[in-house]
Amino acid sequence: MNSATGSLVLSLNEAAAYRPQQVVDLSRELAAAKHQIAWFKRQIFGQKSERRIIDGADGQMSLGEAITQDQVTSPPPPTERPVAAHTRRATPKTPDTGDDSLPFFDEARVPVEVIELAAPEAAGLAPEDFEIIGHKDSYRLAQRPGSYVVLNYRRPVIKIKESQAIVCPAAPVGVIEGSRADVSFVTGLLIDKFAYHLPFYRQHQRLTDGGITVSRPWLTQIGQQGIALLEPIYEAQFESIRASRVKAMDETPIKAGRAGPGKLKAAYFWPVYGELDEVCFPFFESRRIEHVEEALGLTPVERGVLLTDGYTAYEHYTEKTGLTHAQCWAHTRRKLFEAQDAEPEAAARGLDFIGGLYAVEERIREQKLSAAKKLDYRLMHAKPIVEQFFAWINQQFEAQGLLPSNPMTKALAYARERRFGLEVYLTDPDVPIDTNHLERALRAIPMGRKNWMFCWTELGAKHVGIMQSLIVTCRLHQIDPYDYLVDVLQRVGQHPASRVHELTPRLWKQLFADNPLRSPLHSL
Repeated sequence: MNSATGSLVLSLNEAAAYRPQQVVDLSRELAAAKHQIAWFKRQIFGQKSERRIIDGADGQMSLGEAITQDQVTSPPPPTERPVAAHTRRATPKTPDTGDDSLPFFDEARVPVEVIELAAPEAAGLAPEDFEIIGHKDSYRLAQRPGSYVVLNYRRPVIKIKESQAIVCPAAPVGVIEGSRADVSFVTGLLIDKFAYHLPFYRQHQRLTDGGITVSRPWLTQIGQQGIALLEPIYEAQFESIRASRVKAMDETPIKAGRAGPGKLKAAYFWPVYGELDEVCFPFFESRRIEHVEEALGLTPVERGVLLTDGYTAYEHYTEKTGLTHAQCWAHTRRKLFEAQDAEPEAAARGLDFIGGLYAVEERIREQKLSAAKKLDYRLMHAKPIVEQFFAWINQQFEAQGLLPSNPMTKALAYARERRFGLEVYLTDPDVPIDTNHLERALRAIPMGRKNWMFCWTELGAKHVGIMQSLIVTCRLHQIDPYDYLVDVLQRVGQHPASRVHELTPRLWKQLFADNPLRSPLHSL
């Protein structure tokens, strides 16, 4: 065999040896691509929620069947609610004779205009020929295009005859000195912008259509000045949250500030939820680790717990401060849910375990257990499920049937690496099982992003955080944000600075909600 033939044989052998590895690499890339495509399809067409609570009625083996009878593993099934089967006949309602005995609105807050209707049968009759024995009321919801009101303070100019002095009473001082905006207008502007996500330029269009001629920069100035008055209240609320023993924290992106021509900076809100149902949205220009320290400080609360997702910034912070780091089961469940396309059977098994844990929490809520009883219930019903879940994870790794790049492998590794944090809630009744309460509270930010898109400056983003902190906390305490802001915008300027914490929504509800300050418009 000559040298040319030998070289050819060597090349063929090398190609044959190379091909299996190439096939393996291409198979991995194909599996990853299929997983991504399936994820995108689910976002468009499929079920978004990974919530899974096992009710024990589907014939599937419960977790308790795999453990000895001496251990209590599976949670009690949810309470069954019998529903009577029946057929309801639709009753036709004549519009002319309908009577709405139960109005669909709050009569103390919604203005009602009465329109008197005449009975056709009484047409042409003299008043003495018929008698009105009662009324029936039918309500219709109506709307005026832009309900703006101009308050005209007519101030008399008088001349005192004895002294010949000409005097005139001063105009009432508004919450923004020298501004023509009433407190009700400032509040409405902020509520429309931050509670209902109506950008200032749309509000300007509505004002113009309603016959009001003001400039758009004026609206921005009014908004900024109003928020500046509220900033001390926000800071007081944040101090209350920092003092909480159990806090939850997350981060959500926002575009704020110019990064160049036609470009905006990627920044973040870092919402923090306290144990007294208060939430704040501090703004930082990045997702760097030090922002957690800037938000929460380095002075740990005794027996403090920080509940978060799996982002490593929180782990570094808790190690530095000595806080206990609790981890979120909903994020662990989400990883398994996203791995269903790659390993449906294994993912379903993992989701069943976590569904059992959520069934325990549902039962605790139904029974409204106290802290001590909640702890006992979790240890009795949830802890055995957690132990089985991690034992099952170890079995999956021992089988070594999954590639490191497989989504299921990543989901199992995510849970195993965070076992200590995931088990914290079992021994502390004040720690929730997940951060869903915080994620519900921060929805205001993504909703805003879909409307006003971005913040032109970092100051604007900071103002968004201040307003959403107060408005979302009002919602958590069943406070009308409009009533609250009308009151505190007038009260904050005359309230002692040392007691500004009394104006946070939680304490305001206890101290001032029964007799709030109103706008002059309220008495008209």
